[in-house]
Amino acid sequence: MSIIASFGRAALCAAGIAVSAVSPSSAQSGFPQKDITFIVPWNAGGSNDVAARALDPILREHGIKLVIENVPGATGVIGMKRVASSAPDGYVIGMGTSSTLALIAQNKASGLTNANFTHIARVSTDPLMLLVPSTSAIKSLSDYIANMKSRPGKVTIGTPGSYNLNHIFASMTARAAGVEYVNVPYTGGSKVVADLIGQHVDSGVLKPSETLGQIQEKLLTPIGIFANERLEMFPEVPTFKERGFDVFPYGPVVQMAYVVGPAELPNDVRTKLVTAFRAAIQDPRFKEFAKKNVFLVDDLTGDALTKEVDSVAVAIGKVAAQTFPKE
Repeated sequence: MSIIASFGRAALCAAGIAVSAVSPSSAQSGFPQKDITFIVPWNAGGSNDVAARALDPILREHGIKLVIENVPGATGVIGMKRVASSAPDGYVIGMGTSSTLALIAQNKASGLTNANFTHIARVSTDPLMLLVPSTSAIKSLSDYIANMKSRPGKVTIGTPGSYNLNHIFASMTARAAGVEYVNVPYTGGSKVVADLIGQHVDSGVLKPSETLGQIQEKLLTPIGIFANERLEMFPEVPTFKERGFDVFPYGPVVQMAYVVGPAELPNDVRTKLVTAFRAAIQDPRFKEFAKKNVFLVDDLTGDALTKEVDSVAVAIGKVAAQTFPKE
């Protein structure tokens, strides 16, 4: 500490003003003073990456400049561990997802817990769909289940990661058919899409936001929705429920993406990030982007988001315990 700073501190004490007011948190009052690294723990081109890049130009209008870095691997754990281990100064943040949260709920995230993060804002909630290549002979959900029954243990389903919601719903699909299947995990949705189009896997469980272009180009065909209601964007695609298949036998779970920083983020830094992300997410341009990419946005931030994340983790943990019983 400099002589001037020491003198100023002593003067404050002499004046009876609490020195604690001058803290590391208040030292961040000029935040941000440089670009912020935003870690997306999935491959470039996936839904979370696309959403982050859609937010970036809007955030810049609110004083937040992002450098988006894709750090895929281990169903998001590698990238999220980097966020958790970063200095709590707000200059490294990341995109948490239900996929990584599912691993945390099952104690499969290499020691990572929700307590390792400061929660900032929810970006999206997404329905999930079962898709097949448009060149496939399978044209409907009923055809698909019949095919699984006729080829027990042979039908392949691609998922972005393992032990996440995509994997859970793939297992629920096989459960509906009453047979085994082969799960094929990838490091991100874009990889699943590529292998689906190339017919290297029979089917995939993915978000509308990461498959919309390929659906519109008639490269992929959605045949079932893992939700209680049909999607406005795909009114012709039935839900599993209306076809008589229960994919929520252990309770409803939700796929979502949300912004986090490392634990113990200073309150003023968290407030600035919450304010900026809330403004960007609620911006009409991002809402229009969400509508076009078939995902939902809401206004869930800060402590309310922390509570929601903890609640979803509990629900996923219960479902996963039934879906993936310990050997």
